[in-house]
Amino acid sequence: MSVLSLRLAGPLQSWGATARFTRRTTESAPTKSAVIGLLAAAAGIERGDDASLQPLAALRFGVRIDQPGSRVRDFQTAHHSASGKSMPLSERFYLADAVFVAAVEGDTALLSRLHAALRNPVYPPFLGRRSCPPAQPVDLCLHEGAASLMDVLGEVPWQASAWYRRQHPDGTDVELTVLREACDDEGELADTLRDQPVSYAAAHRRHALRTVVGDIVRVGRPSGGSLPRHEPFDALQEGDV
Repeated sequence: MSVLSLRLAGPLQSWGATARFTRRTTESAPTKSAVIGLLAAAAGIERGDDASLQPLAALRFGVRIDQPGSRVRDFQTAHHSASGKSMPLSERFYLADAVFVAAVEGDTALLSRLHAALRNPVYPPFLGRRSCPPAQPVDLCLHEGAASLMDVLGEVPWQASAWYRRQHPDGTDVELTVLREACDDEGELADTLRDQPVSYAAAHRRHALRTVVGDIVRVGRPSGGSLPRHEPFDALQEGDV
């Protein structure tokens, strides 16, 4: 078994689990459905290809909150493409300036393919919604032969922004919240969230309930250095536009 770790950081993120109609909310951390969807998109799995989705959905999932960010609200309007009729005003919520470390645990061969796909994605990754691109490369590391998902989430260096890290003294550990899938004997301690992907088909999207447990890990604060710079438009050459 191995673990694939991801960095989810961007100006805006939105991780809906119960959004309906004109009110689109966000959870305080990435949902399994959204992260598996990101991996499926990178691998080129089409919506409605439930057979190819199943191995990804079976991966064990956890997420660490490195920088919780703040919740912001936006109002959006739209017009019908054919009639031009004004559609109802929608209320949408986002997380601003948040950073997470997500991890999936499973078969090494599958995670190796997903790791390669993140570096050369068929469809670009986004943080919950297409309007929320990542600010940094999503892939962190493939931890082959890792002891467990929790071990990796406790070992990956703190990914918070430099301005946020400066709020904590150098050399001291920080306590970070981890939300992970519950083990079989943790049912009484777990919460439930309807974000276990079953199908992404546009005509019948389906999600099952998933049990989630909260933990705390202590991670050392980096004493120096900086996070890698990522500018997606560097890939464009003059004359490409």
